[in-house]
Amino acid sequence: MKHQAKSIKIEGKVKTMKHEWKKHEKETYVPKNKPEFVKIPEFKFFMIQGSGNPNDNFFAEYIKVLYSLSYAVKMSPKAGIAPKNYNEYTVYPLEGVWDISNEAKENYAGKIDKDSLVFNLMIRQPDFVTTEFAQEIIERIKKKKAHELLEKVKFDVIEDGECIQMMHLGSYDNEPESFNQMELFAKEHNLVRSSHQHREIYLSDARKVSPEKLKTVLRFIVSPKINNNEKENKQ
Repeated sequence: MKHQAKSIKIEGKVKTMKHEWKKHEKETYVPKNKPEFVKIPEFKFFMIQGSGNPNDNFFAEYIKVLYSLSYAVKMSPKAGIAPKNYNEYTVYPLEGVWDISNEAKENYAGKIDKDSLVFNLMIRQPDFVTTEFAQEIIERIKKKKAHELLEKVKFDVIEDGECIQMMHLGSYDNEPESFNQMELFAKEHNLVRSSHQHREIYLSDARKVSPEKLKTVLRFIVSPKINNNEKENKQ
């Protein structure tokens, strides 16, 4: 579901309602804590690629830069630079697409070393944000408070398409339990993971919430499983 502004009429005047993703995009951001199939359309993101252990201090800098850009978009009317079709909204949550390095894949022995992780951290932006406006925001933040990671920021569109997702409740270290459920669900529906990459959407602030109460949307892209007969026909 795309970000669509809704309007209501109050005393003869049309007022655009604030878009709140938790209320208006539940299918995308508030799934049940059991696997489900979902089709994700294209969304716009500020994103930064990186690598390493997310428990190390450097990781917080990536998050800080992404939120500085996202709040600059949200507060753009106060700065007098609101883009066309701007409407009030709640800033979207932090997301990350995760994988391991090629070297780690070659030497994988059943356990992941967090130092070998590679990631693409991102925060979704409303549909009214254009490439030109996104670049203007980046340049404004560079002048206001320079940060080396701003040079790595990209603004792009991503379409995940057909996926399996679920709400993971608890510690990040226990995510494999949820992924096992998701992979079993995929198998039951004749689907396979398109890659070992996966997306995480962070609905809790790990600095303020105890590990057992964390809420994280887990999602991976799937495709129909091809049986041997279909493979032979394609060859």
